[in-house]
Amino acid sequence: MVENFNASWEGYFIFLGFSKWPHLEVVLFVVILIFYMMTLMGNLFIIILSHLDSHLHTPMYFFLSNLSALDLCYTTSSVPQLLFNLWGPKKTISYAVCMLQLYFVLALGTTECVLLVVMSYDRYVAVCKPLHYSVLMNPRFCQLLAAASWICGFTTSALHSSFTFWVPLCGHRKVDHFFCEVPALLQLSCVDIHANEMTLMVMSAIFVVIPLILILSSYAAIAWTVLEMQSTTRLQKVFGTCGAHLTVVSLFFIPIMCIYLQPSTKSSQDHAKFIALFYTVVTPSLNPLIYTLRNKDVRGAIKRLSRYEREK
Repeated sequence: MVENFNASWEGYFIFLGFSKWPHLEVVLFVVILIFYMMTLMGNLFIIILSHLDSHLHTPMYFFLSNLSALDLCYTTSSVPQLLFNLWGPKKTISYAVCMLQLYFVLALGTTECVLLVVMSYDRYVAVCKPLHYSVLMNPRFCQLLAAASWICGFTTSALHSSFTFWVPLCGHRKVDHFFCEVPALLQLSCVDIHANEMTLMVMSAIFVVIPLILILSSYAAIAWTVLEMQSTTRLQKVFGTCGAHLTVVSLFFIPIMCIYLQPSTKSSQDHAKFIALFYTVVTPSLNPLIYTLRNKDVRGAIKRLSRYEREK
């Protein structure tokens, strides 16, 4: 096994990607490049605006800045390589770079699962315990929650990706995907991977199903509180902030569940590529729009910064 690992480390993989549809590659390159630029600009905009405007120095925008940083890192871990492969005939990636890509994709994806739970808890406290919000969600506690999300993601990825690294591939190099992902790499193995598949299912249950249950539980409590509200203005604000978060949760978790919580087969692999394309390229570009469109806090921050620049 060690010999196989060392041999693979010095080699490379060939991405099959979208080679079945060569006429689509140019179109995909242009579309993905546009979405990638939207992701960069939109998420950087949220991070910079949240930092510059003191009115946005709240737990909600602190966590939103973390989510934007995650989306930036997540797309950058796979999209540049995808664009490079779509543009030219060479569709290879070294084993070392593939393993690094796998590690960061797993780490950042897991971190986002945990962070979305943290953000739902923030909304729960804001709606259900408004009088205690500033005490419960104090800056130090928010920093600890954010740090715990990142640490949890990167620690879990170190364990899971290392388990995948040591699977013997026996010279197989063709990855039926456009980036290094666990299910696609496991298909290259020449030994029994039942233990790896079970580990993948367990990890998916822990970091996909359980977070989703916690998020839905938070929103069940929020819904109960909302039904008892009398203030129309407060109701609109609750639906605005919670609706945006629920939309982001849906766009992230549904595609992930379609890939990681079903058995991997040859017939489902083509569908998995397009689903993965959605959550790695489209979702991170939509998150800034979802949180900023019709958001009075963001519009107010933009006006204040514009006024400040004019006065200078």
